[in-house]
Amino acid sequence: MTTHTHDRTTSAYAPEHPARLAWSRLAPDVYKAMVRLDAASRKGLDPLLVELVKVRASQLNRCAFCLDMHSKDALAAGESVERIVQLSAWDESRHFYTEKEVAAIELTEAITVLTDGSVPDEVYAKAAEHFEEAELAQLISTITVINAWNRFGVSTRQVPGHYTPGDLKH
Repeated sequence: MTTHTHDRTTSAYAPEHPARLAWSRLAPDVYKAMVRLDAASRKGLDPLLVELVKVRASQLNRCAFCLDMHSKDALAAGESVERIVQLSAWDESRHFYTEKEVAAIELTEAITVLTDGSVPDEVYAKAAEHFEEAELAQLISTITVINAWNRFGVSTRQVPGHYTPGDLKH
């Protein structure tokens, strides 16, 4: 099958791979607890900031399923395509984000990667400058929860492309 888009001919997409495991069906109590934990972690945070954090962590963790979900949720919440696209290169395109968002993105990267085994003091201090303590605790919770979701998505190879905003979210 061939599709024509703007006078360019492209081949059909590669076949979709199946998920390795339907973990949410096989471990329903864990899944339900994760959904509750996710909802609790977002309380009091700007929904667009939450989606930026979730997209960035999912990029770092290479979780295609969560990237699909949270990019769509961000767009549905009013986020711009440009800011979502630039997020993978945010350090070179800081002018698209507020200082508070940059602090959240930096904290997301530090918590997600943990390469040095810790979150650097300067990254934490910058986030603490922009977030009240309770809000910072919620942000850390949100970052931690999306990392858990990413690990479920990547390890069980959840299939991206089928999510519609408004479906059961995480």
